[in-house]
Amino acid sequence: MKLTYNSTRPDLKIPEYGRSIHRMVAHCVSIEDKEEQNRCARAIIKIMGNLFPQLRDVEDYNHKLWDQLHVMSDFQLDVDSPYPKPTAESFQSKPKKVEYPKNDIKLGHYGKTIEKLLQEVVEIKDDEERQKATVSMANVMKRAYVVWNQNSVKDEVIASDLQKLTKGKLKLENPEEDLESTQKVIQQMGVNKKPAQRQNQRKGKKRRKKRN
Repeated sequence: MKLTYNSTRPDLKIPEYGRSIHRMVAHCVSIEDKEEQNRCARAIIKIMGNLFPQLRDVEDYNHKLWDQLHVMSDFQLDVDSPYPKPTAESFQSKPKKVEYPKNDIKLGHYGKTIEKLLQEVVEIKDDEERQKATVSMANVMKRAYVVWNQNSVKDEVIASDLQKLTKGKLKLENPEEDLESTQKVIQQMGVNKKPAQRQNQRKGKKRRKKRN
């Protein structure tokens, strides 16, 4: 008995379907009778669908099956498909380049989202509501700054950055009173401890548990 190995066999067009399906497709291509070939193609499509039933909810599921059938036949199959026959070129074409959004961020550690939210605060007409929103956004800025710097930050810096981002339209009258304390923010954000310190603390807790 002569053994054959996959390394000596032709490469599979779509490995997920295995060599048996590829053999069925090759047999379908060799059928000369048009009607019989159509029946064979539909039978293969049904088998392909049964192999991956979880994909039936995918959009254009059947269309993809027929496209894959043509791919496995190396585009030699000429059957009455319910969809246009694809070409080899259509699968070789490169996807369109997606343009990366070009947004100038004034202060990178705050990000574009905070800038947009600040502009919405600027547009609030009621003075009292606008001031409350300003204080809330300033505290958000402080948290973002702490995450970026992972250290301390002066309230005057946040107040200054707030004016820069809004071109002086929003101001904090009393930064030290309006903003949460830096120590509290650091504790809330969990950035006051270095990884090595956290690891040592966890080891200390384990030792105490063993002693108890």
